[in-house]
Amino acid sequence: MSDSAESVARAFVRAINRQDVDGLAGLMSPEHRFFDSLGTLIEGREKMQTAWAGYLRMVPDYSVVIDETYTGGPVVVMLGMARGTYAPDGVLKPENRWETPLAIRAFIEEGLVVEWRVYADNEPIRQKMKTAG
Repeated sequence: MSDSAESVARAFVRAINRQDVDGLAGLMSPEHRFFDSLGTLIEGREKMQTAWAGYLRMVPDYSVVIDETYTGGPVVVMLGMARGTYAPDGVLKPENRWETPLAIRAFIEEGLVVEWRVYADNEPIRQKMKTAG
């Protein structure tokens, strides 16, 4: 596989869509930084691997659909949709399914994701978390 910034960012999305936490970790730099849409920062590959594992337990069918990609050197911007089912008990219930528009800004260096910034409206999953039983 090519290690162009875009190919690395797309590989990261494929790992997300496979719910492949080890694959995600393998694409992260040791000093990886993740920012969510509220500005929360998680630093370090190991911490982020743990965070992805927890998130994918909560939303086991989480996936990202990318409609547009823009690349400028080491920076990749992807636009699309994020979707999944909030499943605190591991059961995928149709009424707990959500989706929201998504923008991602990735910074790639030496074939690894150094920074992954997610911009998405978290309200759809928050509503499911309030009402899920």
